[in-house]
Amino acid sequence: MFDKNYKIDDLMDIDAQYVLHTYARKKIRFAYGKNAKLYTPCSREFIDFGSGIGVCSVGHGNERLADVIAKQARDLIHLSNLYLIEPQALLAKKLIELSGYDMRVFFSNSGAEANECAIKIARKFGEKDGKMDRYKIVTLESSFHGRTISTLTATGQDKMHTHFAPLLDGFVRAKNIADIYRVIDEKTCGVLIELIQGEGGILPMDKQEIQELAEFLKKQNILLMVDEVQSGVFRSGEIFASGVYGISPDIITTAKGLGGGVPIGATLSALKDVFEPSDHGSTFGGNFLSTQAGLCVLEILEEEYTTGRLTKRIEHFNQELEGILNAFPRLFEKRVGIGLMCGLVAKDSQIQANVIDKAFDMGLLILKSGKNVVRFLPPLSIQKEEITEGFYRLKEACRKL
Repeated sequence: MFDKNYKIDDLMDIDAQYVLHTYARKKIRFAYGKNAKLYTPCSREFIDFGSGIGVCSVGHGNERLADVIAKQARDLIHLSNLYLIEPQALLAKKLIELSGYDMRVFFSNSGAEANECAIKIARKFGEKDGKMDRYKIVTLESSFHGRTISTLTATGQDKMHTHFAPLLDGFVRAKNIADIYRVIDEKTCGVLIELIQGEGGILPMDKQEIQELAEFLKKQNILLMVDEVQSGVFRSGEIFASGVYGISPDIITTAKGLGGGVPIGATLSALKDVFEPSDHGSTFGGNFLSTQAGLCVLEILEEEYTTGRLTKRIEHFNQELEGILNAFPRLFEKRVGIGLMCGLVAKDSQIQANVIDKAFDMGLLILKSGKNVVRFLPPLSIQKEEITEGFYRLKEACRKL
């Protein structure tokens, strides 16, 4: 729904006056969407290869999800976590069954909150005899874990730390997987990594290195925490990228695609009894509406996965991506990513920006990642004709550069 009484210039002025300027917004207004297509009030069509930065996993205007949300909203939206919340329990069960891991789940409202929970679990795990014995958490350069003060500290990008000093103590940065072994010491309680760095260039970690790291950490009694805020919920082609890598982390965090657009975060922990009542909590986390939405999303995506439709989409999308790479060697160097979390490495940051802007002019929404990667996070429900049309528009955009 949109208000026809407001012109876009008026809305941009209102936004500028009343909303904190934390985003550089494009001058565009969308009225409605249908799967991987978005429409402005004047019915201009866009193909969405970004899905709200990986959030709209089952597409825009998904009738099945909308019906579930509407029904739940008419019954109960929220109750305190002091009472049993049926869809919360069922969503936790579904996540664990799909993952195959022996874990318990804490629900929150975002990826940053999911990572905050993971950090607190690790800190309490490292505590000995009521004293802070092991408290250090190792993270990677170019990583992104959130914008709260602790997850910002964990984020391995100096540009995001400007103006927010002093940052928290207890976070140690490693240059790469091999460097983790160097920075670990007797005070280390956990290692927090992304298997595919979402904001750091869509670069997947080496599978053998990750498996060796997981084995080493287990021997050292140091927690392996995997941030799957972006790579989770079938984005990698499996429920979690951890499955693709053949590892069993101590903690997995996820968010973005889990609610299909409804805010939700989840922390899956193999340490089932570290937390006690009052150690952690969330007023809104795990409410009826968000967890019912999460259940519906998982049911839809499980069907897409088990029927093989998701695998075929991933193959088709990446074939088209490879075609762009081969057609425009003057613009792109290589294809990166896993599943439908993928990208093209541009020759430089200016080409990256030009491709994204020109694609927008052609009616295609794509994203940036890192210094020079063009990022693609389409809805996992994207259809063949939407993929074909989207890449046609991308080719036209590239031809104009």
